[in-house]
Amino acid sequence: MQIEVLKSKIHRVTVTQADLDYIGSVTIDENLMDVANLIENEKVDIFNYNNGERFTTYVIKGERGSGVICLNGPASLKVKTGHEIIIVSYASMDFELAKKFRPTVIFPDSKTNQLR
Repeated sequence: MQIEVLKSKIHRVTVTQADLDYIGSVTIDENLMDVANLIENEKVDIFNYNNGERFTTYVIKGERGSGVICLNGPASLKVKTGHEIIIVSYASMDFELAKKFRPTVIFPDSKTNQLR
């Protein structure tokens, strides 16, 4: 049996930009992507602390060290610059393996989006 489990989580980062005129996705600082074990084009869910919105999109690389968290396209309508969000991804795996699996969870500084 295969189940979906939490794979990666960036807990409580601040939206630095929202760009409606982009084709879609969430731009994430490449440093955060590396430490959180996320890759470009990976499907992610976004949870907005400020308004309760929850939605799905995919990751694109942002400039390394920039702290960028930018919601693009229609997703930009669900956030405002300054909102705090959680970014999560999941993995499908065998039930027994999932019992032992430990997700990557990071807690960047929510004011700068930099690693502590």
